[in-house]
Amino acid sequence: MSEYDVVIIGGGAAGLSAALVLSRARRKVLVVDSGSPRNAPAAHMQGFLSRDGLAPAALLAAGREEVAGYGGQLVTGTVTSVTGAARNRFEVQLAAGSRVSARRLLVATGLRDEIPGIPGLRERWGRDVLHCPYCHGWEVRGQRLGVLPDGSPGSVRYAQIVRQWTDDLVVFVPAGRLTSEQRDGLTARAIEIAEAGVNRIVVADGRMAGVRLDDGRLVRRDALFVPPRFVPNDGLLAGLGCDMGEDGWVITGPDGRTSVVGVWAAGNVANPRAQVITAAGEGSAAAIAINADMVDEEVRDAVNILGQVTVP
Repeated sequence: MSEYDVVIIGGGAAGLSAALVLSRARRKVLVVDSGSPRNAPAAHMQGFLSRDGLAPAALLAAGREEVAGYGGQLVTGTVTSVTGAARNRFEVQLAAGSRVSARRLLVATGLRDEIPGIPGLRERWGRDVLHCPYCHGWEVRGQRLGVLPDGSPGSVRYAQIVRQWTDDLVVFVPAGRLTSEQRDGLTARAIEIAEAGVNRIVVADGRMAGVRLDDGRLVRRDALFVPPRFVPNDGLLAGLGCDMGEDGWVITGPDGRTSVVGVWAAGNVANPRAQVITAAGEGSAAAIAINADMVDEEVRDAVNILGQVTVP
């Protein structure tokens, strides 16, 4: 069984950033990635300083090449289980059947977006059905936009934020859902309110044409913002016994350290609001903390060995 200093599960921005830092620190690193990034449907990645507009796949390809250049190893696959092993090591079982061991683990498996089951919505996801105005707002600025709130207390505020990118905005809400205060705020900023259920997304010539309502009306829109429900891919963290918060997300310290000794988490698996640049930073911070933790262990081991030496 191959032994590593660190096994990183998840090869997105967080995982690759951590692998780069650790490989440069002369650690033996393995990155295991399924090859199914959350932002795969998006044509471009925005808001990443010096990489604005780059295709997500291009960023990952460059990251893998950089990690490999420092001796980091990368495999495509999934991890089915992680267990504790002797000598303060973890045993990692891959779906392909192989097993590896690691002194430390970094879980960077991200999250998945759950969106309403409205016909046409999933098919347009990442194209003209969008979730983050800071990621995609500039690209649809000045167009006919819509917002489909999720019913949470902050969803109307989300619509007010989207208003920053257009003067033509429609909010689609079921009748009777809005409070008088919410209605006044939307009206004050010239945000149209369509109080009806959404039946489906209408597409013409490969683009969104509008939103068909349950009452038959077609509201012409060029793009629709939908705040999804974020669900962490945290099965491995839960299986290891990491503490979870009341919100259902893993509890980590500032550097990504979990409650389980030797296990860190970074990126969207721990922080649903992390954009690509944020996730990369969290991966880097976790890597620095992991390396320091291993150095501390190595100092203790060296001192113990020295204490066992008999001086003649």
